[in-house]
Amino acid sequence: MARITKARMAELEAAREEMRTWITPGMTVYTQLEKVARSGMVRYLRAKIVEDGEIRDITWSAANALNIKTARDGSIKIHGYGMDAGFKLVYDLGWVLYQTGFECIGEIPVRCPSNDHFNGDRNYTPHHHDNGGYALIQRWL
Repeated sequence: MARITKARMAELEAAREEMRTWITPGMTVYTQLEKVARSGMVRYLRAKIVEDGEIRDITWSAANALNIKTARDGSIKIHGYGMDAGFKLVYDLGWVLYQTGFECIGEIPVRCPSNDHFNGDRNYTPHHHDNGGYALIQRWL
């Protein structure tokens, strides 16, 4: 794997910081399957959010924050099979945006998506969740 320069790390952090201004914990990121490779080993996805009642395509920004290249058609390539590629994309995005975790968002307006709550933590009062990968909610279009 190629080494990341200090300049590229600064670019990545700037891209992630910008995304944190419009993607917050508890937000739903919609994934759309564009195509599947003939081998079945690669899926091409787009990522979208709803912002002020409008659908916003965040595919390029997500790829940039994840430090991966987009495909020729602008979609994100997810390699592998036997998994939910949309969940993987959104989990990875949540993880890079909230690497140190996030504050529990409670039950209103949406229930906190942290996996801690599905593993016995019934406390929805403000506290810290360590795994940022579960900060976002994934839904298919």
